[in-house]
Parts: sequence; structure tokens; C-alpha cells
Amino acid sequence: MTTTTTRPAPSSSRSWARRLRGPHNEGVLLGVIVLLLGVILLVEPATLTWTFAGDILRSGIVTLALSLGLLLVIISGGMDVSFTAIAIFSGYSTVKLMNELGIDGSVWPFLLASVIGCALGSLNAVLVARYRMETLVASLGTQVIIRGVLLAFVGSTYLATLPAQLDRVGAMTIFSLGGSAVNVLVVPVVLLCVGLAVVLKRTSFGRSVYAVGGDKESARRVGLRVPMVQTRIYLAAGLLAGFAGMVHVVLSRHASPFELVGMELNVIAAVVIGGALDTGGRGSVQGTVLGVLLVSLVQNSLVRLGVSSYWHMLIIGLVILAGVAIQARSSARGQHRARILEEG
Repeated sequence: MTTTTTRPAPSSSRSWARRLRGPHNEGVLLGVIVLLLGVILLVEPATLTWTFAGDILRSGIVTLALSLGLLLVIISGGMDVSFTAIAIFSGYSTVKLMNELGIDGSVWPFLLASVIGCALGSLNAVLVARYRMETLVASLGTQVIIRGVLLAFVGSTYLATLPAQLDRVGAMTIFSLGGSAVNVLVVPVVLLCVGLAVVLKRTSFGRSVYAVGGDKESARRVGLRVPMVQTRIYLAAGLLAGFAGMVHVVLSRHASPFELVGMELNVIAAVVIGGALDTGGRGSVQGTVLGVLLVSLVQNSLVRLGVSSYWHMLIIGLVILAGVAIQARSSARGQHRARILEEG
């Protein structure tokens, strides 16, 4: 005679706690943002104004645009540090081509920069998918190559003005928060966020990205062509980086080949804090948006509070370590729970 034991259903409080926390700790991150706002309110109440909110939104647009392509790479279990070089190469070369040919436009330059970024992303795709190089090593190499080609063959001069139509886009505001104007380019960046979230959740490509990041060998066994998926990931990451580079150039209303490269830390911080792990298989657009918001909030708060810029990198580094620790602990807890269920 066999007896069966029934496992008690999880309590409603635990169920609600999981829902509030979110699949990738988005709820925890939102709580940290609210807590930080509370601290700022206590320390310097005059800081929390609509102008401050506008500054956070405006300063986070480029970081958010750059983080979308990196999110794909990290979910797939890789790491990319070449996206800033791809971004500035795409934006700068597009503007220089427009100046030399004497042509102008407001929409097609973004498309051209995206195509250039996609072409540059193919370098990472070949190295990672075809030759199976470690993603960090491959992207370090391509970053140096892309930056060297940009300075040696494309140009190393500062372009103080943009073509007229493109410059008008940089001056076009969609609304203002206090004394801070929010540029119209926030609209396409938000649409990209929505589109990428749909792709990751609702399409076979999105599920393939998570599957490859979770376990490449298991993904191969179920029939996924891992090199093809990786190729698409790095092409998409390059395309998004190219678009982000053009957004940066238009918002700054000049083009310099020496910008963007060096801000990888902020972007990686936003994506990692948002729930993505370099081990792969985790991450969401919603978490990344919150991560960008937190990083932008920290930086603008430090500026408003008069903290020296030398401390900014230290604090961002501590935020990254805290974010990685929280996400790693959450992932380990999930794996431990899965093993208990399997044993049971």
C-alpha cells in the first residue's frame, strides 16, 4: 500500500511577495528608487523638483538607448564592451558623410546610422558565433579596431554644427518638466523599449535568446541553432547601438569621435542592476528601464548635492556590486528551490 503526501500550498503572503518582487527583482529595484528619493527628500528637500525629474529623464535617454542592445547580449550569456565604439562610429560617420556630400535629413540619418551599427556588429557576430571566442575578449578587440578605424580613416576632428534639419531635431522638445526640456527623441527610444519587450516575451527569437543564455548545450539539444541565434543577437545589438549613437549626436548637437567610449560602466550598471546576469538567461526591458532610472537618479543627485565627480565612479561601482549581489542571491535561491522540488 502506497501513501501519498500532499505538499502544502504556498501561503498567500509568499505569493504576494513574489508578485511584488517580480521575476527579475523589478519590485526590489523600484523600492530602492523610492527609498533613495526619500533620503534625498530628507537631506535636501529643495532638490526634488519637476526640473530635477526632467534632468533625470533627459540624461537617461542615451543610456537607455545604449542599454537595449547590451541587454540582448547579457541575456544570451555574453558581455559586450564595444557598443559605445559602434555607437559613436555610426553617429559621427553619418554626420561627416552628410557634411561632405552636402545632404540633409531628419529621419534617414538614424536609419543609416543603424545600418552602419548593424554592419559593425557583424564583427562580433563572426568572432562569437563562427569562431566561438569569449564574448568579452571578442568585443574588447572589436572596440579597439572600430575606434582605431574611426580616428585613422573617418575623422578625428570635432564637428561643431550638424546639418540644419538634423539640428532642428535636436532642438525639438515634446514637453517640459519645470525648466528642463525633454527632446522628441524620447518617443522613438520608448517605442524601441516596448518593441524589444514584446520581442523578448512573445516571439520565438526572444525565447531563443533566453534559452541560449540559460544553457547553450540544452538549447542545442532541443534543436536551436545557437550560432544563428548569436549572430542575430549581435547584429541587433549593433543596430541598436548605431541608433543610440545618432541619438547622442543629435541631442548634444555636435559630433565628436572622442565621446561615448568610456561610459560603458554606466550602461552595464543599469542593465545588471535591472536584473540581467552575465551568466545568462535573466533580464527584462522593464528592469533595464528601472536600472537606467536609478543610475541617472544617483548621478543627478550627486551633482545637485555638490558631491565631487571623483566620487561618482566609486558610488556607481558600489551600486553595481550591490545589484550583482542581489541578482546572484535571487538566482541561487531560485535554483535551490528548483532542486528541492525535483528531489521531492
